Amino acid sequence: MDSALNASTQGFLLQGFSEFPRLRPALFLLLLAAHLATVTGNLLILAAVAAAPRRPPMLLFLGQLSAIELGYTLVVVPRALADLAAPGPARGRPISRVACAAQMQLFVGLGGAECFLLAAMAYDRYVAICHPLRYPAVVTPALCGRLALACCLGGLVVSLGLVAAVFRLPFCGPRLLVHFFCDVTALLHLACTRGYADELPLLGACLLLLLLPSVLILASYGALAAALRRLRAPGGRHKAASTCASHLAVTFLHYGCATYMYVRPKTAYAPRRDRTLALVYTSITPLLYPLIYSLRNREVTTGLRRALSWWPRSRRC
Repeated sequence: MDSALNASTQGFLLQGFSEFPRLRPALFLLLLAAHLATVTGNLLILAAVAAAPRRPPMLLFLGQLSAIELGYTLVVVPRALADLAAPGPARGRPISRVACAAQMQLFVGLGGAECFLLAAMAYDRYVAICHPLRYPAVVTPALCGRLALACCLGGLVVSLGLVAAVFRLPFCGPRLLVHFFCDVTALLHLACTRGYADELPLLGACLLLLLLPSVLILASYGALAAALRRLRAPGGRHKAASTCASHLAVTFLHYGCATYMYVRPKTAYAPRRDRTLALVYTSITPLLYPLIYSLRNREVTTGLRRALSWWPRSRRC
């Protein structure tokens, strides 16, 4: 009781799914299974990248994408599992202001880095298909390293600015977050102010993390589509399109979920509905990414075979 009171005055209360005590065991098992599968899938992708005999730029980008997804899910899901497993009050479990800010910053930063990385991967596909002869000279390992660093720094800078702006707002009432993690929409819903000024930081973050990379992705695929139209051989078109299918699927999933969740006014927030949708995009969509890439990428499947064939021999040694 004292800890809950302290959270209500200095931090927040994460309600999670505490109002459904009968559903919590089943939800815990489902979330745990999805989380373990997501972690295992991304670790296998990283092992495949490490075991690959050669690492083309797309494979390096894929390894970074798996590392980001791994961090993305580890920021949110373990805390949610702990709250589901621990018997607690129906009002929720306390989280300090610092821990809430850190969780939000990591979540936004990793999600933003993924947005920028998907744009870099679209550029990689554009150069590979439209300028295949120049590809080794243009997309070098050094350029991949600089792009990877720029993606992480871009997500970090935007997330720090957003967290600083949101946590300057005054929060009213019992500070009960109807959510299972410190999401920016849930925090804005608690703000005492009702003007549009408090939504401007989120709007700015969406412009930088969603609109800017989307323009780059659309430009890359627009040029790519124009190049494919000029190809006379149907087999060449099919091969070129198949190399982009995995990236397009992941891009639609990531940007579709993020746009639906964050590009809307505060008056359209529905805390309980948003909490359910957040459960999908933090646990289900990251589970799909390794499946999409492992089924469509020859280098990944080859690396997985090498990694899995090496593992039993290493244990025997």
